[in-house]
Amino acid sequence: MRSGNNGDYLVIKALEKGVTIIGLTRGEDTKFHHTEKLDKGEVMVAQFTDHTSAIKIRGKAEIITEHGTVQSN
Repeated sequence: MRSGNNGDYLVIKALEKGVTIIGLTRGEDTKFHHTEKLDKGEVMVAQFTDHTSAIKIRGKAEIITEHGTVQSN
């Protein structure tokens, strides 16, 4: 799931209603810059960019990356 020069992609599939995905910024201070809410069965494709250094996931979800698949609880 490599995007070339733009960063890694990941796929997040909600396994329950109300999964929250939070994008965190790069730089001296880490801040929230984007939030999404997914219902059960919804899928989001996210990407690490010059602005996004981390993604926080709250709720039960399946996360698929080029490094493998993990499940949050």
